[in-house]
Amino acid sequence: MRILTTFAFAAAATLQAAAGEMAPLAQYLMPRDAEIALARSAAPPSVSGDATIMVLGDKGYETAVKGSGKFLCLVQRSWGAPFDDAEFWKPESRGPVCYNAAAARSVVPAYLERTRWVLQGLPIPEIMVRTKAVYASHKFPLPEAGAMCFMMSKGGWLNNAHDHWHPHLMFFVGNSSPAEWGAELAGTGIYAGRSDPDPVTTYVVPVPNWSDGTPDSAMSH
Repeated sequence: MRILTTFAFAAAATLQAAAGEMAPLAQYLMPRDAEIALARSAAPPSVSGDATIMVLGDKGYETAVKGSGKFLCLVQRSWGAPFDDAEFWKPESRGPVCYNAAAARSVVPAYLERTRWVLQGLPIPEIMVRTKAVYASHKFPLPEAGAMCFMMSKGGWLNNAHDHWHPHLMFFVGNSSPAEWGAELAGTGIYAGRSDPDPVTTYVVPVPNWSDGTPDSAMSH
């Protein structure tokens, strides 16, 4: 998770991330059952218990469990981060997420396509060019109204800067002003993030408990 940064810092960080290389694929993969369990831990069992679960394979994500519910859960890897993230290729990164139906239709496809490009060996600059092109052609829709996800897993590990951060919800909209949501303002506890060239603003709202019901002790300090 990343708060909006200055252009100069973002440009420097993009060059740093772009200079890196993807580690061998095996370092990003997980045992299938462990990945299914980690994906489910993104949300309380009332949400994830009957969700569809996708896991990462050699060719991209594939459906491991066909759920009967309206949620889709998976474990994002490091390339789900903004392009300017210095840990874009960090193989240890694991971000369990459960998306509602609106987000599964209108947000997840872009991540799945980015994953395919990554596994094809494309460098970050080429992925950015393709991302801009597919949004311009409307192959990828903007987020539907109500698109959101749960990230409430204790088992996630995002990066060195944030570890698994706090349990939180994320809401996805086409590019908008954070002030319209009261984000990035003193006392609101709402954060906003955007990663060019994706025309999407993500609003992050921390919640007090992890998906297993235990409190986030760090939030009280």
